[in-house]
Amino acid sequence: VQLQASGGGLVQAGGSLTLSCTVSGEIRSVNSMGYYRQGAGEEREMVAEVRNDTPQYADSVKDRFTISRDSTKNAVFLIMNNLESADTGVYYCNIDYWSNVGLGDRYSRWGQGTQVTVSS
Repeated sequence: VQLQASGGGLVQAGGSLTLSCTVSGEIRSVNSMGYYRQGAGEEREMVAEVRNDTPQYADSVKDRFTISRDSTKNAVFLIMNNLESADTGVYYCNIDYWSNVGLGDRYSRWGQGTQVTVSS
């Protein structure tokens, strides 16, 4: 399974960015797809995810970020509005899925990470 992430970049506070992530490979079913972020010197934290078709958000991004999933393409999109300097960090796409290869085990995979920088 491979994750291809795109989006991110530099934006001024109050601006918007969209992140996209497409997953390819042998997937039988998906438990969740979403985005985590890691600021400098901080631990990785969940930002937003779609789990069992239900969007979930960190309190810090509610009402500003919107996540959606295209199940036909195994893709997830994160629209980030009204960005703040605290949103700066490396954003990682994640998928939690059941494989249709071999024993059909459950796996979690990460994308390569994309930098989001919000200037104040």
